[in-house]
Amino acid sequence: EKLIGLKGGTFNVSALQLRGRSISQDHLANFNPVSGFEADRSTRLFELWYQQSFLDGKLDVKIGQQDLDTEFLISDYGALYLNSNFGWPMAPSVNLYAGGPSWPLSSPAIRIRYRPTDKFTFMFAAADDNPPGNRNNSFGIQNGGNSADPTNQNTNDEDGANFNMGTGALLITELQYALNPQPDDMSHVTKDPGLPGIYKLGGYYDTAKFPDYRYNNQGKPLGSAADTTGIPRWDRGNWMVYGIIDQMIWRPSLQSPQSVGIFARATGNGGDRNMISFAIDAGINLKAPFKGRDNDTVGLGWGIGRASSGQRQYDRNSGAPVQGNENHLELTYQAQVTPWWVMQPDFQYVWHPSGGVTDWTGNRLVGNEAVFGLHSNITF
Repeated sequence: EKLIGLKGGTFNVSALQLRGRSISQDHLANFNPVSGFEADRSTRLFELWYQQSFLDGKLDVKIGQQDLDTEFLISDYGALYLNSNFGWPMAPSVNLYAGGPSWPLSSPAIRIRYRPTDKFTFMFAAADDNPPGNRNNSFGIQNGGNSADPTNQNTNDEDGANFNMGTGALLITELQYALNPQPDDMSHVTKDPGLPGIYKLGGYYDTAKFPDYRYNNQGKPLGSAADTTGIPRWDRGNWMVYGIIDQMIWRPSLQSPQSVGIFARATGNGGDRNMISFAIDAGINLKAPFKGRDNDTVGLGWGIGRASSGQRQYDRNSGAPVQGNENHLELTYQAQVTPWWVMQPDFQYVWHPSGGVTDWTGNRLVGNEAVFGLHSNITF
């Protein structure tokens, strides 16, 4: 509005400069990174979009290069945790090409959001499903990918300006219901509006082709003695459905900074062309756990992801250990040290990384893992 006089418009451009190495990628062999900040080293364009609102703010449309994991599939309480599974979930991270349009990758997309009341929100987005445009990934079922870029974040798209639109369309929709919406200013509220919560249902469909985990391109069991090509059959389309609950369950008074909230999220999808068939994560957060620490939060979260039936059959055919469930537990404390500085010590424990896979020797399974971390955030 200040630039050209167009009311209700927002223009956004952002870039990333990523350094260091990924401990999960290099050493842990788990389904999801233990930190949602891990990414392959690069300097890249992140997002480039324009958003315009209509109908007094009830409808807005965003078009351009977008990262969908800031709006779809997200639990508000789950955002506290460092393990990436509590952000963009395990299933799309592993099953979609390069994890789909999620941090640190984005795709050309159009997103529509309609909020007819303060209780209901409807969202829909159509995006390219594969930001770098690479049909391989780091898993053996897809030829192992690029060893120099195992997560395919940089292959074909090192600077983030590929604007790929030639693979498939990711169509995602989400319906949100807000229970007991809270007034913007709680300081003068006399009647208790109730404990707030947000309930979400959604799903996506990807129009691209995906490698079949069961059969090769000749219809023989993939990975078996009868498999003479090692090339999977390609199947059209992929889907996933999900549900999310974010609910405050206790606060001592309306003006009290202290509260307890819980969250749960479940995803489910087909097992013939995916590595993960279903995943669940849940947790409990306590805000202001100590007197005088109003902006601190302590949380305990747990998650599980199960290898799909197709992946397990491929393991049996190839004589590899049959993958099962990976469980992870996280205990974290977010401390507001100063108004501009947040420190977050963190502990995680992972049972059966990737559901049970062999280490670099090929003779023994990767053991359970204890991970200690510290995250710092400075705002200026």
